[in-house]
Amino acid sequence: MPEIKKVGVLGCGLMGSGIAQTAAQAGFDTIVVEVEQKFLDKGVAGIDKSLVKFVEKGKMSQADKDACMSRIKPSTRLAELGDCDIVIEAITENAQVKKETYAAIDSIVKKDAIFASNTSSLTITELSMATTRPKQFVGLHFFNPVPLMKLVEVVRTIVTSDDAFDRAYAFAKKLGKEPVACRDNSGFIVNRLLVPYILDAIRAFEEGVGSIEDIDKAMMLGCGYPMGPFTLLDFVGLDTTYYITHVMFDEYREKRFAAPALLRKMVLAGRFGRKTGAGFYDYSGEKPVAFDRAK
Repeated sequence: MPEIKKVGVLGCGLMGSGIAQTAAQAGFDTIVVEVEQKFLDKGVAGIDKSLVKFVEKGKMSQADKDACMSRIKPSTRLAELGDCDIVIEAITENAQVKKETYAAIDSIVKKDAIFASNTSSLTITELSMATTRPKQFVGLHFFNPVPLMKLVEVVRTIVTSDDAFDRAYAFAKKLGKEPVACRDNSGFIVNRLLVPYILDAIRAFEEGVGSIEDIDKAMMLGCGYPMGPFTLLDFVGLDTTYYITHVMFDEYREKRFAAPALLRKMVLAGRFGRKTGAGFYDYSGEKPVAFDRAK
């Protein structure tokens, strides 16, 4: 099979723009596609801002930054993906929308190209069935922020070919990442272990085990975690976490994957975390303040 030289990225949001930046930094010509020009403009501006920080910190020269940006081609046309060797999807976490998108590009992208999804919770097998190439379909789950986080979960289904998996795994290494091999189970490795942990932190708070701040501090100082579970929840997004609990509970049917009542109430109240300015902490002041009414 041909070597991966040209990369396509579907979606130029937080994850898609990060993946496109990472591919371009690794020397790959990269097409990034969005449904509207305004989303492209915002994503590309974010890439430029990220690279400027690398230059300011002395981690990249101005010439390398300019070369990286020149390798990124933004577009609103799916047809631009036609000659890509791998297409990585990073659009909204909605199975139906993803499947419709894969079906649309299946006849456009060359037959020997690999399709990959950056989904964190959906079943790769289900997404692959929307195409005529399930053997060339993998999961490539990157972590936020993509340019800085080293891990990539490379997910194979029961029908993914050895060749497609090996090429995707090698590609992740060429991006400068540390890949790990995963089976196609909901949550893969990281979320399979992380989601029950952060949900249990909410239950511990509901049961009066400790305050939001003390639970965060205990896990940081006691386990060496860079941030506590409530800070992490606010960073990831309470709405995103709530959605993931539904997907994972549907697969495993175990209480540890079910959303606690407090998480549901926070989402209903519009407290999604940092992106809305308030979650388990309030971010309106100079420093985050724990939400003591979340009981």
